[in-house]
Amino acid sequence: MKALITYKLGMTSLIGEDGNVTPVTLLDAASNVVVGKRTVEKDGYSALILGAGNSKKISKPVAGILKASQAGSSLIREIRLEASEINELNVGDKVNADVFSVGDTVAVSGTSKGKGWAGTIKRHGFHRGRKTHGGRSYRRVGSIGSMYPQHILKGKKMSGRLGHERVTTRGLKVAYVDSVNNAIGVIGAVPGPRKGVVLLRGDLK
Repeated sequence: MKALITYKLGMTSLIGEDGNVTPVTLLDAASNVVVGKRTVEKDGYSALILGAGNSKKISKPVAGILKASQAGSSLIREIRLEASEINELNVGDKVNADVFSVGDTVAVSGTSKGKGWAGTIKRHGFHRGRKTHGGRSYRRVGSIGSMYPQHILKGKKMSGRLGHERVTTRGLKVAYVDSVNNAIGVIGAVPGPRKGVVLLRGDLK
């Protein structure tokens, strides 16, 4: 079973024996406990329910590099798995960072950073208008409707809230596993701010 509820600590770098520097995102995987199960016989599907964040402060896997604390309450996440994987664990079992190994391909899910209200250029990548020969529509949205059906169609690209939405990034690689401090380093960027909740699981092919 390769799935964990983690907290994003931030980014750092790993220096290999060959001198290459690899940027990684550090995740705190402490306090993961199996709190329930879903079975095909009883619920119609198989899943494992993980709980995390029972303490007021999360651990500090890399002392002297990053510090983080959790202000929220306990978390519970349901993870769909095969029946054979669920039978490996019982309610009350702790799940640690060593369920992952260096080189594993994983998928990470989190809530992206909220960036507030944004215009169409920043939100959708629209081109700006001309700034010469009397042009005044630098960053305006432009026409948003038509004579028929005489209302704005749903899904029209307009200004609005940017970010703060569920994002899943697949195909990332595990580059660092600390089973003592329950820390995991993933190559590349992970969605969400520091101290944000990140669901880490083995990438499905």
